[in-house]
Amino acid sequence: IMAHPLGFYSKQGLNVEVTKTAGWALIRDKMINKEYDATHFLSPMPLAISMGIGSNPVPMNVATIQNTNGQAITLANKHKDKRDPKLWKGFKFAVPFEFSMHNFLLRYYVAEHGLNPDTDIQIRVVPPPEMVANLRAGNIDGYLGPDPFNQRAVYEEIGFLHLLTRDLWNGHPCCAFGTSTAFIQQNPNTFAALYRSVLTAAAMARQPENRELIAKVIAPAQYLNQPETVLTQVLTGRFADGLGKIQTVPDRADFDPIPWQSMAVWMLTQMQRWGYIKGDVNYQQIAEKVFLLTDAKKQMKALDQKVPEGPGGAYPKFKIMGREFDAAKAADYAKSFPIRKL
Repeated sequence: IMAHPLGFYSKQGLNVEVTKTAGWALIRDKMINKEYDATHFLSPMPLAISMGIGSNPVPMNVATIQNTNGQAITLANKHKDKRDPKLWKGFKFAVPFEFSMHNFLLRYYVAEHGLNPDTDIQIRVVPPPEMVANLRAGNIDGYLGPDPFNQRAVYEEIGFLHLLTRDLWNGHPCCAFGTSTAFIQQNPNTFAALYRSVLTAAAMARQPENRELIAKVIAPAQYLNQPETVLTQVLTGRFADGLGKIQTVPDRADFDPIPWQSMAVWMLTQMQRWGYIKGDVNYQQIAEKVFLLTDAKKQMKALDQKVPEGPGGAYPKFKIMGREFDAAKAADYAKSFPIRKL
């Protein structure tokens, strides 16, 4: 979004129209129907669309991760005495979409506390801008949603931050910038210019001194339509938690653009775990087809941006709730959970 008001697209010679769209299913459909050229995706969506899960199969790609961390579990104020997830039996939760890190992280979290997310709680798909109103109306008990909507519930004095998702998996991917494989093949120069624009925006967003400016440019009605103070709290990491404390968490939201292929493999293990994918999965093949790691590194180098080279190559290991995830052992990992859809 911020690449638009800050002129990063026009600097690359692009005439880009950023269109607000109501809900992720509609974004999926518009990408499949080629009504949109590229989009802000939930990072598991291009995997699901490429595999034909929940839609017709159309090859899609993740060019960059748009943001890391930046989500939270928000509960209604009436549940301040129910901080232990074991007490959440019968709760109704909202997530933005089935194929979202929000759904996978909420399921992971409650399952680690002994609840089956398919039978012990209800999970509903609700567009994030409607989550706050549904919390106020009592239609849901909480949500694992994107910011600024967690902070908005605190601002409205109807909810509190139970936990930030960075405390489940620090550096987890959330949204991604991507497009169809066909668009990349047909418009390689346009795609490269879009890539450079979004990477320039990500590099600017990573700098803490730019966060207040970003809050200002994305707050207006044509973008997020949120109070600037809510966005500033999220982006600077100094915020009220709804429990009477002011917290300081500088990496509450971050902007690391690298689409590591092990991130894609983790998402596939969770899609398998919860029955979205049936049968065996060639994790590596799908991850490498969809997550364009080599392209991201190439474009970052062209912009003189620092390209991280860690151990594990394209498949660095991650820790989720203290447990290490190694993409090389993905099949065993997917089957290792006592709570899963059989």
